[in-house]
Amino acid sequence: MSAQPTLAKAGGNPVQPGNPQSSDGLQAGLKNRHLSMIAIGGVIGAGLFVGSSGGIAAAGPAILLSYTLVGALVVFVMRMLGEMAAANPTSGSFSAYADRALGRWAGFSIGWLYWFFWVVVLAVEATAGAKILEGWIPAVPQWGWALIVMVVLTATNLVSVSSYGEFEFWFAGIKVVAIGGFVVIGLLAVFGVLPGSDNPGTGFAHLTDSGGFFPHGPGAILTGVLMVVFSFMGSEIVTLAAGESSDPQRAVTKATNSVIWRIGVFYLGSIFVVLTLLPWNDKSILKDGSYVAALNSIGIPHAGQIMNVIVLTAVLSCLNSGLYTASRMAFSLGQRGDAPKSFAVTNKQGVPTAAILSSVAFGFVAVFFNYKWPDTVFAFLLNSSGAVALFVWLVICFTQLRMRGIILREAPENLIVKMWLFPYLTWATAAMITFVIVYMAFDDAAREQVLLSLLVAAVVVGIAFVREKLRRGREANGLAGVETVETVEK
Repeated sequence: MSAQPTLAKAGGNPVQPGNPQSSDGLQAGLKNRHLSMIAIGGVIGAGLFVGSSGGIAAAGPAILLSYTLVGALVVFVMRMLGEMAAANPTSGSFSAYADRALGRWAGFSIGWLYWFFWVVVLAVEATAGAKILEGWIPAVPQWGWALIVMVVLTATNLVSVSSYGEFEFWFAGIKVVAIGGFVVIGLLAVFGVLPGSDNPGTGFAHLTDSGGFFPHGPGAILTGVLMVVFSFMGSEIVTLAAGESSDPQRAVTKATNSVIWRIGVFYLGSIFVVLTLLPWNDKSILKDGSYVAALNSIGIPHAGQIMNVIVLTAVLSCLNSGLYTASRMAFSLGQRGDAPKSFAVTNKQGVPTAAILSSVAFGFVAVFFNYKWPDTVFAFLLNSSGAVALFVWLVICFTQLRMRGIILREAPENLIVKMWLFPYLTWATAAMITFVIVYMAFDDAAREQVLLSLLVAAVVVGIAFVREKLRRGREANGLAGVETVETVEK
């Protein structure tokens, strides 16, 4: 049986200032600056830099509304998750809360699906980083670079959680500085006040001068939503990491409250700059990538190489966080009896070694599939994990609907972060996520991804129900045995 933890009373978090180790064996090695940068960098994935050009081509300037819609969903989901995580910080985050609020099947299912998503991401990001590195140093083959990157970041995670935090602090810092600089320089060029700029600086004219704001019609907004939604995955990482900090409630509260401006600046701000520097249908956006095309329009030399450095940083950051996240989810599943018990064992540094090694082992296998069978086996892995982000967000919505009552009943003083307009906004968010999933099923480009993801989810949920039925059968037999012994004794 898995443990059903009660909520910590105020001032009774799993980790207290000055206490280096949490009650579950993990080390409180993440500092406030680590968590702050993890929170900021968590919403900036490589998908923002690489995938935004396709969204711009599909929706034109209206892609801004697509990013706004998805950004609003992320803000609402993070608010719900922040409410639960501030009340009871844990390494299992939403999986542990689903276990408590919805049942063993929910915690098991969403925990393993989330783990599956991130170990596939490990292979994707390792391959993307290897391609960039091979372009710089072709003497080392692409598979060699993928191996090197995976080994280095695995070693980093195995040393201590503070090593992960330090690497992520600098990786995320580079991304933040790069996007912040891009937005400032870009806006100066847009208004024609950047010295030496090659861009004519037409202000906001490009938002409407090439077929209007909706060149493909308002319906393209939803197409854009499908293309950008997955670049937001990762914002929830800070709620998993908070359990390994000295003051998790403060970290979660701060991250939850800052998610609006983070999405506004890094996503909407940077895409807005691209769309005002260039017409949305400029061929260079698809050819070179949106950010490189924007930098080239200003006249910044070596824009392509600069962006390669930034993308590589984003890839390494995603790899680092992906391995951390997958291992902590495996650790939590092990704690609750939903994974091998060895996953829940930590070493002297408070690191779940078996959980990390098992996660990276699957990542290595996926990398091999990517090189050996990219269009069959790996394509299946990629598509079957693609919609997991939406499933996670949907489960968070339904979990929060139940957890609010549990928190109020057991530890109302821990309700320091509250979802707005509860329960109406929670239901509205769940309805919007469901709509996106259904819309994907009718979209030619996204249909395979959502159907394969639903298939894998159905298999995992089926396993969860079978395990639960077997567990209840064992418990019933155990109770029957006890009653028989008591009867004989009498």
